[in-house]
Amino acid sequence: MRDPHDILIKPIITEKSVAGHPDMRYTFQVKLDANKIEIKQAVESIFGVQVDRVRTMRVPGKPRRYGIHTGYTSDWKKAIVILKKTSRPIGFFEGI
Repeated sequence: MRDPHDILIKPIITEKSVAGHPDMRYTFQVKLDANKIEIKQAVESIFGVQVDRVRTMRVPGKPRRYGIHTGYTSDWKKAIVILKKTSRPIGFFEGI
């Protein structure tokens, strides 16, 4: 089993993701090869909460130019974690 800190890369703090906090929805960037079960177990073990549902999506890289050279940013995976109603909120996101 992988370390939970290796699965969750960073939280995503945007205006749209912060709007989901009252509904107990939290957004994270996760490893590309992580599945929903691993993401659920990682969030539960790191933050000590009860996860109800996990939704994932792959975000393709965007085209970028650096002078005359063109390329793409890396693809990444986003996970929206929905906590159970009986669970406490994640303390990391309080005050955002």
